[in-house]
Amino acid sequence: MPPGPLATPRPRSRRSEPWSMASAEHPGSPGWTAPVAQSMAGTKQAASATVPDLPHPGLEEDSDTDSSPSPNSSMTTRELQEYWRNEKCCWKPVKLLFEIASARIEERKVSKFVMYQIVVIQTGSFDSNKAILDRRYSDFERLQKNLLKSFGEEIEDVPFPRKHLMGNFTQEMISERKLAFREYLSLLYAIRCVRRSREFIDFLTRPELKEAFGCLRAGQYTKALDILVHVVPLQEKLTGHCRVTVVPALCAMLVCHRELERPLEAFAAGERALERLQAREGHRYYAPLLDAMIRLAYALGKDFVSLQERLEESQLRKPTSRGFTLKELTVREYL
Repeated sequence: MPPGPLATPRPRSRRSEPWSMASAEHPGSPGWTAPVAQSMAGTKQAASATVPDLPHPGLEEDSDTDSSPSPNSSMTTRELQEYWRNEKCCWKPVKLLFEIASARIEERKVSKFVMYQIVVIQTGSFDSNKAILDRRYSDFERLQKNLLKSFGEEIEDVPFPRKHLMGNFTQEMISERKLAFREYLSLLYAIRCVRRSREFIDFLTRPELKEAFGCLRAGQYTKALDILVHVVPLQEKLTGHCRVTVVPALCAMLVCHRELERPLEAFAAGERALERLQAREGHRYYAPLLDAMIRLAYALGKDFVSLQERLEESQLRKPTSRGFTLKELTVREYL
């Protein structure tokens, strides 16, 4: 049986005596069974046996929106200074441009509708990761209703194209709505509280993320990655104020690459996720991600000891029972 997600043995030396692949001390080998709890003998705090509640996917809960380091962080003064410098750079606002590139009429067995293709581009520089997504009138209408509940005053002057009983499929009406929806998205984005809201970000990213995580659950890892590589850059641009929001999607990329036996790509995705979880030891992805990175680092011949020490230090400060593995955690998103 493979080890649990928090099973991280302490090596006898740094790299002078490499473990045998068949050794019980080798992370990831079938014989490796030493739980983290054994490396923490002497601690008197009992680990909770309950399964942690999983917050809803999308934007993080209020407790996660504060990007400041944990009070119990083991970061040195120099590391903290570097952390805040990086955060300051990330707080620079990203300006996005919305275009309705095209529109097409789609007919289903019981319905007929117009699908609008939205292109989202970062302004000010060449954007090699422009986002292209499809939304229909009912999606825009749902966004408007949701925003009115939370931001009625803020968007009272933002015009929304009315619904018509007839003539919705004429070329004149479609062209008119293309311009109207472009203006609508641009005006919404200009309002800070709206562009940072769950409703606005979900409108632009949730359908694609939900499809990607559905493919992950179905074992369709290549298809999931194809979707994630396009939606994650947009999610990053929209959530610069709350960088941990993108962690589940980055972890899903790690899992997909790992299942497709691409350890280098998996490790790169994990590094991006860890960078966003810096000093966030209480985050639900922190320990499972570190555990996965330890195994990948060892397999790739990279420095796994520092990752292992971070995990053990975190567990000493806040002991927990065996939780979900990274894959078990990601497949529970966007159900």
